Amino acid sequence: MELGSLCSSAIQRFVHGLLRHAARGPVLVLSAAALTPVLLVSPVTARAADATNELADSGAIAEVIVTATRREENLKDVPISASTLGGAALENLTTAGEDVRLLAGRVPSLNVESSFGRAYPRFYIRGYGNSDFHLNASQPVSLIYDDVVQENPILKGFPIFDLAQVEVLRGPQGTLFGRNTPAGVVKFDSAKPVFDMGGYVSASDATYNTANAEGAFNLPINSTLAVRFSGLYQHRDDWVNNGLTGEKGKYEGYNDRAGRVQLLFKPTDDFQALLNVHGRGLDGTARLFRANIFDPGTNNFAPGFRPDTVYLDGQNQQWLQTYGANLRLQWNLGPVALHSITAFESVHVYSRGDIDGGFGAVYDPPFGPGFIPFADETADALPSHQQYTQEFRIESTNDSHLSWQAGAYYFYEGITVDSYAYDTLFGAGAQSELEVSKQTNHAYALFGSVADDVTDQLNVRAGIRYTEDRKSFGTLSYTATDGTALQGNVFSARPSASNVSWDLSGNYKITSDVSAYARVATGFRAPSVQPASPFGAQSEAKSEKNISYELGVKAELLDHRLWVDADVFDYEVKDQQLAAVGGASNQTTLLNAHKAVGRGFEMDLEARPIEPVLVTLNGSYNFTKLEDRNLTVFPCGAFPGSPPICTVQGAFDPATGKVSIDGNPLPQSPKWVGNATLRYGIPLAGGELYAYTDWTYRSEVNLFLYRAAEFTGKSLLEGGLRLGYTWDHGKYEVAGFGRNITNKIVATGGIDFNNLTGFINEPRIWGGQIKVKF
Repeated sequence: MELGSLCSSAIQRFVHGLLRHAARGPVLVLSAAALTPVLLVSPVTARAADATNELADSGAIAEVIVTATRREENLKDVPISASTLGGAALENLTTAGEDVRLLAGRVPSLNVESSFGRAYPRFYIRGYGNSDFHLNASQPVSLIYDDVVQENPILKGFPIFDLAQVEVLRGPQGTLFGRNTPAGVVKFDSAKPVFDMGGYVSASDATYNTANAEGAFNLPINSTLAVRFSGLYQHRDDWVNNGLTGEKGKYEGYNDRAGRVQLLFKPTDDFQALLNVHGRGLDGTARLFRANIFDPGTNNFAPGFRPDTVYLDGQNQQWLQTYGANLRLQWNLGPVALHSITAFESVHVYSRGDIDGGFGAVYDPPFGPGFIPFADETADALPSHQQYTQEFRIESTNDSHLSWQAGAYYFYEGITVDSYAYDTLFGAGAQSELEVSKQTNHAYALFGSVADDVTDQLNVRAGIRYTEDRKSFGTLSYTATDGTALQGNVFSARPSASNVSWDLSGNYKITSDVSAYARVATGFRAPSVQPASPFGAQSEAKSEKNISYELGVKAELLDHRLWVDADVFDYEVKDQQLAAVGGASNQTTLLNAHKAVGRGFEMDLEARPIEPVLVTLNGSYNFTKLEDRNLTVFPCGAFPGSPPICTVQGAFDPATGKVSIDGNPLPQSPKWVGNATLRYGIPLAGGELYAYTDWTYRSEVNLFLYRAAEFTGKSLLEGGLRLGYTWDHGKYEVAGFGRNITNKIVATGGIDFNNLTGFINEPRIWGGQIKVKF
């Protein structure tokens, strides 16, 4: 029997087993259609992404089309520092059941982390981000999914599946994109319906019973109507034990389901309408906090630390539901095209955790591991959330040397946030406090841009955007431990701001394959409010603004077998919004730093030295610094007259209990980020046998605004490996894979008010995958 036939039989047996596994999990049903969660990702080629047979035959590296300027353009012609991920490179990362955090370090200057686990990613570009964990927090990195801004941080965690491409646009993008983009944009574009029948199915099973089943099916209904169904199911068994209770396999499991239905109506070449309905359901474990994880005075793990064991006396659970829809209309009116994007998003979430990371307390022994000054078990919830956006945009379509576009944008968000506290020690986990807050946000914008081919070699572009942003925030009620209840607008705020953002850039073609560009751009983030709590008063941060400069070169060399994209940048942020978390009082406060600066360089390289080999290499250097001689914060466990519980590195004032953060780097900002991949394939039995490896590195990071030996995250190097065989012109594929193959475990975040508490990265995973194209 031929190798291909043997593999086909093995695939059938493997699929049946996986389907039985998936049948035990919940199924997500969208109102538009019931989605079987085993339909696959459609790999669409992106640079540094896909080594298809067509590329191997030509020996060249594929061109990349991006929409960084809201038009389809070749990446080498766009005067913006941008990187893409798609196809096989993206699929490689998702088969182990990982969430959006998998993007960290995959392109230059990008970091992603979370203290909420899979539910709430925080993005940083060029070291510029926001570590605030509140459910109404804003971020300077905007996530745009299918041309719709995902403002709430929970919406940003929507899973990666059936994507055409991921684009990461570095530097301010405040002219053409929705909201709050001074650091940049992470842009997800779903694979769209087409008028051909087809699809994919992919399924994998791995360590800890980690399952990832995803797919897509494209169905042309007639010559004017096509529909695309996409679905995802991810599962992992609980694998972390509770050493206090003796329970095995208690935490870190999840069931994550997501689906999308897209309906394309194209009656003529001059009009099309695309309806997108999508949703997600997640239930599992919230972030696991681990008390006294650090050896005092160092960032080494304390003796006895084990990744598979925690000691908790509180509850831990997390669930969320998101759903939304958008309608994109496009008219071709001859010399111009008109676009309309109408969108709605909603999310509901509840996340509860044992924040002190241990059991008992010094006043209620026994306690541990290590010193537990007080018990802390809390939860946050979004019982109500709605986001509406509307954009109208008109653009030129003629072949003139001058092109332009202009538009208007409206944003509305209304949310209610519930914050709970629980009596772990004396009330058996009963609710002891509840605070209810509400926030509404209206934003309006007018924008436009123009590009001119001044000569055959020089293209100049300019853009401008006016934004008006208004928030209304109020704490509606607060019920304290003793039963005291306050009603009405106990605390309230109505911040507002307006701003004009702009950018100016030029691209000069040195040769047909080599170009250089320069860009200067400004950005803006609207004011923020943080609710009051038993540990601190309500706080506000005024709007922040920034300006960025960059110079770059993009080149296709060696007969299109080598792609190089490199740039240098420098930026300054005025009144940067920061979230100060720490001190013995568990106080969280919004504040503004007078100034923050950043500078560095970035590089993307892709090479095909010989036809079976594809190599990618990218990296970045980011230097960041806070500049505010008067800015101080409470460090770990400190309060006026009390020393901190960690080894603070900086000017600490015992009288105030605060430490200066002037001169410190921005939190979660590694100086060095690097990623390398290598793919080698050889023909075998009518197919291709291939090996693929990928490695990502980030240098150490400061976990908080202040410096402390314990809360300096160690450098992290993680590697992946994939061995596979594909045949019948890519129709079938089987592969084995590993993620974090060296099982490198480091602390990626911490809690600094109570004890030396931290949380860690994902463990090593080994697994197998099958994929069928039809």
